[in-house]
Amino acid sequence: MLLHEGRFLRLKRDGDWEYVERTNAAKAVVLVAVTDDQELVVVEQFRPPVKMRVIELPAGLVGDVGDEQIAEAGRRELLEETGYEAKNIRALTAGPVSPGISNEAVDFVMATGLKKVGKGGGVDDENIQVHVIELKSLASWLEKTRAAGTLVDPKVYVGAYFAAAAFPGGRRATRARG
Repeated sequence: MLLHEGRFLRLKRDGDWEYVERTNAAKAVVLVAVTDDQELVVVEQFRPPVKMRVIELPAGLVGDVGDEQIAEAGRRELLEETGYEAKNIRALTAGPVSPGISNEAVDFVMATGLKKVGKGGGVDDENIQVHVIELKSLASWLEKTRAAGTLVDPKVYVGAYFAAAAFPGGRRATRARG
C-alpha cells in the first residue's frame, strides 16, 4: 500500500512493514576507484539526513540519466564527482543497501586505469571534495577523519577490502622508488 510519494521517494506498507522505494531508480553504482599508485579515491560531502559531512566512495544512481548500464553510470558518476576517467571498470559484488528500510540495491565496481581529466566536485549544489589516499595509510586516515567528527560511510570499508584484495599489501605504494 502506498502511504506517500514525493519527487524521489515513496513510502510503502506491506502488512506491518513500512519501507521506502526510489521513484527514479532502484539501483546505484558504487566505485572502488584505485589509481596506478594504489590510492583510493573517496569523496566528502554534506548529507542533510545526518546533518554532517560524510566520507564516501564515489557513487550514483543507475538510469537517472537516460537508459544506461552499470559501467556507463559508474564512468559518468566517477567523472562528475572526482574528475577521473577510468580505463577499466569491472564488477565486484551487488546487494541491498539497507534491506530493512529500502529496496535499493548497489553494484560495487572496481575502477582502474584512472586519469585525472577534470575538477570533479559533482553537479548542481553537491559541493563534493575529493580525497586520494594511499591504500597503505587508508585505515589511519579514516580513523583520524572519524576522530575529527566526520562520518565515514561503512561502504568505504567494503571498498577498502576489495582494493586490498586487488593490491595485496599495497606493494607498489610501499616499494622504494629508484
